[in-house]
Amino acid sequence: MGELSTLFAPQRVAVVGASEETGTVGYAITSNLLAEFEGETVAVNPNQEEVLGLDCHDSLTDLENVDVAIVVVPATVAVDVVRDAARAGIENVVVVTAGFSEAGSDGSAREAELVEIATEHDLNVVGPNSLGVMSTGVGMNATFGPRTATPGTISFMSQSGAFITAVLDWAGDREIGFRDIVSLGNKAVLDESDFVREWGDDPETDVILGYLEDVADGREFIEAAREVTRETPIVTVKSGRTEAGASAAASHTGAIAGSDEAYEAGFKQAGVLRVDTVQELFDFASILDGQPLPDGDGVAIVTNAGGPGVMTTDAVGDAALRLAEFEDETLDRLSEALPSEANIFNPVDVIGDADVERFATAIEIALSDPGVGMAVVLACPTATLSFEALADETVRLQAEYATPVAATLMGGSGTDAAAATLREAGIPTYFDPARAVRSLDALREYAAIRDHDPVEPTTFDVEYDRAREILTSAVERGRTHLGVESMDLLDAYGISTPQGEVVDSPGDAERVAREIGGEVVMKIVSPDISHKSDIGGVEVGVPQEAVRDTYEDIVVRARNYQPDGSIVGVQIQEMVDLDEGTETIIGVSRDPQFGPLVMFGLGGIFVEVMEDTAFRVAPVAGSEARAMLGEIKSAPLLSGARGRTPADRAALVETIQRVSQLVTDFPAITELDINPVVAQPEGATAVDLRLTLDQEKL
Repeated sequence: MGELSTLFAPQRVAVVGASEETGTVGYAITSNLLAEFEGETVAVNPNQEEVLGLDCHDSLTDLENVDVAIVVVPATVAVDVVRDAARAGIENVVVVTAGFSEAGSDGSAREAELVEIATEHDLNVVGPNSLGVMSTGVGMNATFGPRTATPGTISFMSQSGAFITAVLDWAGDREIGFRDIVSLGNKAVLDESDFVREWGDDPETDVILGYLEDVADGREFIEAAREVTRETPIVTVKSGRTEAGASAAASHTGAIAGSDEAYEAGFKQAGVLRVDTVQELFDFASILDGQPLPDGDGVAIVTNAGGPGVMTTDAVGDAALRLAEFEDETLDRLSEALPSEANIFNPVDVIGDADVERFATAIEIALSDPGVGMAVVLACPTATLSFEALADETVRLQAEYATPVAATLMGGSGTDAAAATLREAGIPTYFDPARAVRSLDALREYAAIRDHDPVEPTTFDVEYDRAREILTSAVERGRTHLGVESMDLLDAYGISTPQGEVVDSPGDAERVAREIGGEVVMKIVSPDISHKSDIGGVEVGVPQEAVRDTYEDIVVRARNYQPDGSIVGVQIQEMVDLDEGTETIIGVSRDPQFGPLVMFGLGGIFVEVMEDTAFRVAPVAGSEARAMLGEIKSAPLLSGARGRTPADRAALVETIQRVSQLVTDFPAITELDINPVVAQPEGATAVDLRLTLDQEKL
């Protein structure tokens, strides 16, 4: 698609379907444009001679130098209008009209034709089924919403047009301003990645917000957002946290990984701040838009109320922040400045009779402490305190020390003037101190994103042709579910596996066991039996003399459990010392938007019970793999908790990366479980394997 600059800064906008009939979309968009748009509005409607004082044109092909065409005609003719726009040399088309892919097979056919036209003529198409677009930079409200945005530096995209109208009404009352707004609609041509890139290049956009129901191309979004978030924060609400489809999954990973895990992992890798509520969306936007990034995670709390101060302290404990520890000099200064009844330790309580001078002195002393990276100024109404004067002092001190500050004014309408003063200076205000702390935590998180230097995934030297031959051979035999008989696949990608072989007779079992030496592990190999341990299909520590009988016993149990099941044989495998290792799992499921999703967690038989897991979208870089190890609740087990021998974390990190490369190289692998991967003091060994193939992708 072409550049989007003229979409948000047009000089001439044509409304196709302009109308004088109140209550129609054509009327609303035309009148909205005429209200404040700095450029020229052109009406197109072959059935009218004039609309709202504008001469009407029959077709876009009658016009020249139109930057944006807004299409509000019925769906049956909308595609023809888009084709006319292409003939007229118009770069940007906003299709407000509904009745496309959201409306059945006929609509989907229309949408496919629209995409074909856009691709052929390099058109920027917003929608269809869109509320429209806004840009306060040129006074353009090309939507049929009832309210125009207040000017500001936040750019906002949404898949829900109704959400935009609600947000504009809510934000307008709170003086939250916007730069550009786009209703994405069906995202037939332009999607969230296009607007992320556009606003990332826009010097007038300080924060990008989004309400997303899905992402059209997960990898593209990660690439776009990762680049943009180095300079511009992105905050999103992603609706739909269900695990739809997980019940149909064949592997542990597929059963655990719902669609939301892919979004969570993808957003994390892209540097996108994800929030759960609209309140948080704008809390975070306000502080990211108005405050500098912190130098540290130490929070100072200055308050005139002990109880709310404790609440704020609890909120700091709940966040990834810490209560700043004041230096001795700071404590001495606070002791001299405050009455003896005051608390000089963090949280600083100036007590209820404090006037503005005492309050401001405490704020200044706290902000001057080297260990304070950010601060919460929390005030409750008293007869001795002027909120307005406190706001003035807070603004002055925040500017002087360039330390991010969030204010909590716990009052009603008496706080309005003070809140306006703070808001004008970029200091957000909240009634609930927990919101203030969460917003400061968002600053900390974005600062970490800015400081993080993205590392490209490592490409290992692997035996690709050997791995492809293993998978191709399986498909040729009609096999789409593979197990331990395919352990050579892991070996081809440099993943450590125990010595072993799959055999189909007691005699061969004895032979392989002798070659391995000592006690062995024996496992039934059957694509029809998922949980081998549950049916007695696994025997551990089998001595050489018992191998033949154990082979017969395992096969009989499998036959009794699944009489019609396919039994490939029994795997004879070298023993891995579990007492000196920690059982983990590395798995992969394939997400429709983001592609292969790599999972790491506590393994063995408890994986589905514990669900102690971390996810990343492949390909996974080394730094991301290391972060996955630290994100699981059982991470201390890997570091030697309770006297355990520390696991070889570097080996686990490399194994995760090699698995990531494997599933990236072979899209035919739709699900994969390596469970357990035994993390030993030296090395990590893959003991068991299950994978599912899509033979059409090989």
